[in-house]
Formats: sequence, structure tokens, C-alpha cells
Amino acid sequence: MSKRDYYQVLGVERNASGQDVKKAYRRIAMKFHPDRNSDDPMAEEKFKEAAEAYEILSDGEKREAYDRFGHAGVDPQAGGGFGGGSFSDIFGDVFGDIFGGGGGRSRGPQRGADLRYNLGISLENAVRGTTIKIKIPALVNCDECDGSGSKKGSAPIICGTCDGSGHVRMQQGFFAVQQTCPTCRGNGRIISDPCGKCRGQGRVEKQKNLSVKVPPGVDTGDRIRLSGEGEASPDGGAAGDLYVEIAVEDHAIFERDGRHLYCEVPITIVDAALGGDLEVPTLDGRVKLKIPAETQTGKLFRLRNKGVKPVRGGPVGDLLCRVVVETPVKLTRAQKELLEELQLSFQGDGDKHSPRKTTWFDGVKRFFDDMKS
Repeated sequence: MSKRDYYQVLGVERNASGQDVKKAYRRIAMKFHPDRNSDDPMAEEKFKEAAEAYEILSDGEKREAYDRFGHAGVDPQAGGGFGGGSFSDIFGDVFGDIFGGGGGRSRGPQRGADLRYNLGISLENAVRGTTIKIKIPALVNCDECDGSGSKKGSAPIICGTCDGSGHVRMQQGFFAVQQTCPTCRGNGRIISDPCGKCRGQGRVEKQKNLSVKVPPGVDTGDRIRLSGEGEASPDGGAAGDLYVEIAVEDHAIFERDGRHLYCEVPITIVDAALGGDLEVPTLDGRVKLKIPAETQTGKLFRLRNKGVKPVRGGPVGDLLCRVVVETPVKLTRAQKELLEELQLSFQGDGDKHSPRKTTWFDGVKRFFDDMKS
């Protein structure tokens, strides 16, 4: 029987974060845990299927192999795949904070939390690139105790409950599960004489001043990763990362669609009828746009290579100018008389001067004639 896609098993998108994968597995495992579904013979199979999916998708190397080659890339007969760890190991990693017990293995230092910063930038800066200074609050290592949490001259002691592993282990049903040590809260050590500045936490909140280099061509939704600029680890591990999420602000003239820019150009009825040259704006300055005679509202004019060069590469986009014929307002008496004279000159041969209007009214007439018949 062919296996289901691991992402479908857990109900997550292919770009789901590790935390999202863990949450999805935890939800499914709680629902189908055999101890809670003794009357459902399929529950254990669904539970094992979810555990298998979690083992692959929670491991960076296995997930990469699965994304590239599918189930063949993690086949245990090919040296990978499910089977590298036991169900109890996986279940304990995810549900360790629920069950109690004794005995366990060390989890190692925790990585600091990742942070996200929403950065709004102008269209000009998004297209050309820029460097922007930002300020973010974050947990950083305490400079008083250098992140140890202990007062100077003292040091943490090994936790006697878990022997420094940070975990205790228990038997839950037919699973051996592990949980965070309740005495040291997973640190594996106890601070008997805490630092006065951070109160034994090893971290303090501080405002960080950072420079974000925005590459040319970014768009809304793009993320810039600043490695190591997230929160400090609570126990001496690596710091997290800062993800700067881009939001391009609305522009007064241009609208962006991928690599192309759009703008509306109002023209007079005289320019539309007789044609002419207009100056239109681009992000590089003004350029001349030739309007041919008898131009109608909605006509699109394409200015090549006046758009955006995408941040991920590819050709520069275009600027597409949509002309809008503007009806004159606040006319003088003399101007009104000229327009009335022009209107009179159209009588008798309106089909020639306004073909779209004539075609439209012919369609309306046929519509009502069909209703009568």
C-alpha cells in the first residue's frame, strides 16, 4: 500500500515551520493515542502514521530529502526513513511536559527564540534597495553574570533529580515517555545564588539597534533573515534569528504587480481626439509618451524596462500606462458654445465619429425588440 504524503498526514503546508509541524503532530497524537482509543483498532495505525510523518518533517536533513525525492528519499532500506528513533522518543519529545516519571537523556542547550519584525517601506526603496535602522526589544544575555544566571563568584549546581539531563522518564501505558524535570525545569542545573540583575534568568530585556539591508526588488511578504539577532538562549545555546517581514506601502501614482508597474494617465478630450505628446512619471524620472489620434479611455501604453527587477532575478518589468479621457469641467460660456457647435457638426454622420456609441445603442434596440417578440 502506498504511503500518504507526510504533509497531508499532519495537515500542514509544505512551507510549515518546525513549530507548526510539532503543534500539528501533538494535536493528532492526542486525538489518536491508543490509550485513549482502546475501542478503535484504527487509532493506533493513525497514531503511528502521524509519528512517522513527524519524525521525518521535524528533522531538517530528512525533511529536505523527503521534499526532493518523496518517500524514496527517506526509505529505511536506503539508509534513512522512519525507524531511526522509537515511538517513545518522538512522543516524549513532544509531550514531555504532560506526563511525569523518572530517568531520561540530556536534550542539550536550547536555541533562542526567533523574532519577527514587520517593516513597512516605500515603493521606491523596495525597487532600488536601501538600508534601514530599526529598534527591537529582545532578551539578551545578562552582562552581569554573562548569561549564567548565578551571582559572580558562584556557579550553578547539577540537579539531583535528573542528574543534569533536564528530563525525567516514566512509563505511560505501553509507551516510555519523558518530561521536563520539575525541579530544574529542564535546565539540568539549579542556581542557588542567583544574579541580582537578571534574577537567575541569565537574560534581560534590552532594546537592540540594528541595520537592515533591504535588497533591490523586494516585495510585500518577502523576509530578510538576520542570523543570531533573535533572543538569546536560556541555557547557553545559540541565539535565535530575526526575520524582517517586508510590507511595501501604497504609492500615490504607481501600483505594483510582480515585476510590472501600472499607473493611470489622465488626458484631455483634445489630446485623445487629435493626439499629442505627454510627459509621464517613472521611478527613474520623466519620459515622453506619444498619444496617437483617436485614443480611447482604457488604452494601455507599455514602457519597456521601466518596472522592477525582481529580487530573485529575472528581466526588468515594464511600466504600463492606462490613459483616462477626462471630461472638462468649469467651462466658460464661450467654451460651451464651441462644444455645442462641435456637437451640431456631428449630426447626420454620428456613426462615423462615435462607432462604439452607435454599436452599443444598436445592441440596446435589438435587446428590447427581442423582449417584445
